[in-house]
Amino acid sequence: MNIFRIAAELFLIYLLYKFIFDFIIPVYESSKKIKKQFGEMQEKMQNNMNQYQNQQKPAPSQPSKPVQKEGDYIDFEEVK
Repeated sequence: MNIFRIAAELFLIYLLYKFIFDFIIPVYESSKKIKKQFGEMQEKMQNNMNQYQNQQKPAPSQPSKPVQKEGDYIDFEEVK
């Protein structure tokens, strides 16, 4: 009976070893890799968005003057 117990324990240790090294570690590494790639993609998209926004803004060295609309007013002198 003692030999069956030792064989069962060794079998369970083997199954635990295979589960950890064939399932847990690869899943952990692939999830870490996916997170890294997602972060890089997000950073790249943020850089592209910043470049696009910088292209749309007017140059800061040229201050913009407010445009005054004159309308239909005509300046004249009164003649007597």
